[in-house]
Amino acid sequence: MTVWRVPLADVEVTDDDLAAVVEVYRSGWLSMGPRTEAFEQDLSAYTGARHAIAVSSGTAALHLLLAAAGIGPGDEVVVPAMTFVATVNAVAYTGARPVFADVAGVQRPWLSAAAVEAALSPRTAAILTMAYGGHPGETDALRTLAQGRGLMLLEDAAHAIGARSGGRHLGRFGVGGAFSFFSNKNLAVGEGGALITDDDGLAERARSLRSHGMTTLTWDRHRGHAADYDVVRLGYNYRIDEPRAALASRRLARLDAENARRAGHDARYRAALTGLPGVTPTCAPPTGDGEVPAHHLFTVVLDSGGDVSLVRAQLARQGVQTSVHYPAAHRFSVYSENAPELPVTESYAARTLTLPMFSGLTHAQSDLVIECLAGALQTA
Repeated sequence: MTVWRVPLADVEVTDDDLAAVVEVYRSGWLSMGPRTEAFEQDLSAYTGARHAIAVSSGTAALHLLLAAAGIGPGDEVVVPAMTFVATVNAVAYTGARPVFADVAGVQRPWLSAAAVEAALSPRTAAILTMAYGGHPGETDALRTLAQGRGLMLLEDAAHAIGARSGGRHLGRFGVGGAFSFFSNKNLAVGEGGALITDDDGLAERARSLRSHGMTTLTWDRHRGHAADYDVVRLGYNYRIDEPRAALASRRLARLDAENARRAGHDARYRAALTGLPGVTPTCAPPTGDGEVPAHHLFTVVLDSGGDVSLVRAQLARQGVQTSVHYPAAHRFSVYSENAPELPVTESYAARTLTLPMFSGLTHAQSDLVIECLAGALQTA
């Protein structure tokens, strides 16, 4: 196993985190119950959404969001190809057809409202945007487009817990949004996710679908609030468990402070990269008020002709872990048949490099990343 001098991502688990999880195990109640309810209340208050529904993964949150919104066979949903494949898979799970659209630019790798508009058809039911790297991107323009065309805007906010635009938390610009709490995310519990919405009907359907379409839960019956149940929908087992819900509550309480440290690392990277030949940072920070990115990722693009694989290999030899976010989803075998040409997405996918970013990154570590990147660019 490689021991990284600078890992791509890292999670700080505090003594208080451990104590909260141990308390759950000592309680004897491990399945979805009071800690889940408490976390959902915390997340609702934090985001400003009327409803927060915790689930087993970010992918489950996306699927529930789409299913509860009524997306299904015969529908088309416009999606970015520059995203983790779960965004696209969640559409396919419902029987709907994902339609790929291009990103705004090589330095702006989020879904382009103009490209989405060109991809619309009479069968389009929704636009599913993704807040790349935790940045709002063109979310507001996509909301305007969706409203003007009578479409639903859905948000994959897996990167964007804590991100806001105009004072509004991402995930609340359309019908609803989905978060991921995977181990490399800003609010990490290992596996987990949540969806938020202000729509009472959507929330009711999502809660039902989360647990097999049942009318009552085990926790309800344990408390004597119900004696039996009916099954009213074909649902799923997307429940989160109590230990992860307890951990999520602990981490949510310090999320803003950790995201602020990420913002500092972002600024430090950008200053160090100024004038470095062969590479350009992406996702420029906002110039106006009211926009607060989550800084989930720090990505750069190499100049045209640069060899990302060679640069990554040289950084790895120096103990610096990197990644690529992402291979273009429309070129995966499962989606490649009749895939559109997306020149900006494909150029970005060929040139992008993700550098280490996590709240506990030290100045010594970020200095090492830049030093090793500069050396790799000279020899690549």
